[in-house]
Amino acid sequence: MNRTVEKGKTLIVDGPASVTLTSGKAEVFGALLRNASRVVIREGKRLPFAVEETAVFDMSLGENAAAEESDGSTVPASWVKSYEELTSLQTKPITAIVLGAVDSGKTSFCTYLINRLLHEKRKVAILDGDLGQSDIGPPCTLAYAFVAKPVTDLFDLKEKDAFFIGTTSPSGHTDKVVEGLTTLKKEILSNEPDVVLIDTDGWVEGEDAANYKIQLTGKLEPDIIFWIQQKDELTPILSAFGECKNVLVDSPSTIGQRNREKRRNLRELGYVKYLRNSKVQSLPLNWLKIEGDELFGLGKMHENVRQARKIYELLGMKPLHFAELPDRVCIVIGRRRWIEPENIKKVEEFSKKRVMLIRKGNEEGLLIALYNSKRQFLGIGVLQEIDFTRKYLKISTPVADDIAIVNMGKVKLDKNLKEVSVLTDENHP
Repeated sequence: MNRTVEKGKTLIVDGPASVTLTSGKAEVFGALLRNASRVVIREGKRLPFAVEETAVFDMSLGENAAAEESDGSTVPASWVKSYEELTSLQTKPITAIVLGAVDSGKTSFCTYLINRLLHEKRKVAILDGDLGQSDIGPPCTLAYAFVAKPVTDLFDLKEKDAFFIGTTSPSGHTDKVVEGLTTLKKEILSNEPDVVLIDTDGWVEGEDAANYKIQLTGKLEPDIIFWIQQKDELTPILSAFGECKNVLVDSPSTIGQRNREKRRNLRELGYVKYLRNSKVQSLPLNWLKIEGDELFGLGKMHENVRQARKIYELLGMKPLHFAELPDRVCIVIGRRRWIEPENIKKVEEFSKKRVMLIRKGNEEGLLIALYNSKRQFLGIGVLQEIDFTRKYLKISTPVADDIAIVNMGKVKLDKNLKEVSVLTDENHP
């Protein structure tokens, strides 16, 4: 359907939708649209089309999509001032971090800054640090891209490199997130950008979140921090950042609030994007380095045969897989097998370690990351099966070859790439 919007108004569209500018002038977050420009809006996303000259849009709205008009621009005046603050800095490259709560407009603000910087012919890199709402790389990763042309959705960018965390939240994994972001920033700097923008996750409430953000900014050494605040939710953290240049930024009044289900749906679009054209491959375990396998201990075969036999005796059976690690004993049993709880306690008393019990088949659907021998990120995959007898991994992935390292995550997907219950230790649910 066609819709005419007068000069000075903004057309706000909630996806899923497709919008094509057929005449007039309009822009999205500073990206000027050309005639016949088509913009796709994902479900759970909202885009503002600011009209500079009376425009006609051809719109196709999906289920639950919506479109409404607003007077004036929805871009806050503080965004314009923030851009001026950023470009007034004399350092090169400039590193800027954007902090804010969930659905405060961090990614929209980054998109606006990118487009303004590109207009000034700046070389811009965007580092996506939001695990739960990854736009640039696959879900559960940190990733970056260099932006060559104006963009309306960072999801359209192709990542140059990524760092797999394997979860949708930094909570409990802050050290790894900080390591990943500092590693990727170092890589970005080697390509001599003018500006590095770092978008962050929305975890800002509580002492743990505050300590994490302090640790993060300390390691990333920004020249400027933008704080997108809706009320006063960032005040407890802001007081700890006295030395860096801090700029308060308004959250757009039209920002869309997403519930947990909508955020999960957006992630699932990411799984589809990065797992399309997957094929099942069987890879010998002895070809691979396995990382992040706290529940399996793959490749950690027990060298003390006598002690292994004693543990089998205490269990009352020989499991499919057994590995004794420094702090735990990993045991995998068949789908229909059973171990008496008192036998597990005997093993824990004997080994003085926690027993982690996994049932065969529970590994199916586990999200994994794939790297080559030089530890270059190749992509993601889904674990189909661990063949403990033949010592093979079966994985579904679009990555064709050069797989040398497999990093196991904490997220599971079903056959439709929907998130399901996380893989757990049966002995300690």
